[in-house]
Amino acid sequence: MSSWTAKRFWKEAQVVAAPGGYTVHLDGRPIKTPTRAALVVPTVAMAAAIAAEWDAQQGVIDPRGMPVTRSANAAIDKVRPQHAEVAALIAEYGGTDLLCYRAGTPPRLVAQQAAAWDPLLDWAETSFGARLTTTVGVVPVPQSATALAALMAQVTAMDDFQLAALHDLVGISGSLVLGLAVAAGRLSAEDAWVISRIDEAWQIAQWGADDEAEAEAEIKRAALIHARRFWELLADPT
Repeated sequence: MSSWTAKRFWKEAQVVAAPGGYTVHLDGRPIKTPTRAALVVPTVAMAAAIAAEWDAQQGVIDPRGMPVTRSANAAIDKVRPQHAEVAALIAEYGGTDLLCYRAGTPPRLVAQQAAAWDPLLDWAETSFGARLTTTVGVVPVPQSATALAALMAQVTAMDDFQLAALHDLVGISGSLVLGLAVAAGRLSAEDAWVISRIDEAWQIAQWGADDEAEAEAEIKRAALIHARRFWELLADPT
C-alpha cells in the first residue's frame, strides 16, 4: 500500500456482508488487498472502521491514515499463507522475554523492574501454566520446555487476525507475556508501553532524552496502541 499514488474515486464506502464475514464496497465495488485477495474481516466493527478510513481519504490516498486497513491486509496477505511460521516467530519471544532480564544495580531500578514485571510473570504462570525464569544481565537463560510449550499453545490457537495484532503487541514491547497480557485485557496498551520502557525511562532520567529517539519511540507507542485497538475490533460483536 505504501507505493500507492491513486486518488479518491468513490463517493461512499459501505459495509457489506460477505462469505466468512464482512467487507467494504466503494460505490458497490469490493475492496481488495494488495495481493488482490478479498478483504473480508470477521466483525462488523472492523469493517466499519475500515470503511471510515476510506471515507476519510481526500485527494491522494494516504495509507498512513488507514491503520486498520493495513492490519487487515497483513492478516490476509502475510499471516494467512504462513500462519504456523508467524505463530512460531511470535512464540519464540517467550524464550528471551524482556521481563526475564533484570538489572543488578542500581537498587531503585531493580525494584522498579520487580514491581512491574513480577506480577505479570505470576499472571502468566496462573493463566497458562508458564513459569518463566528470570536472570540478571543479558546472558540468555534457558526456559523450561513446559513453559514454552504452554505459551506456544496460546499463540497457535489464535486466528490470522489475532496473530496480526499479537505480532505487533509482542514485537514492539519485546515481551510475549506483555503481548498476551494486553490481548487478554490484563493490561492496557498504554500501561504495557510504560512497563516495556522501564530501562529506557531510567536512562532518560539519568542522561536526558534524545529528540530522534523520542520521535521513534512515539511511533512505536502509537503502533502498540493501534494493535490493541485492532484486537478489540475483533472482539466487538456490533
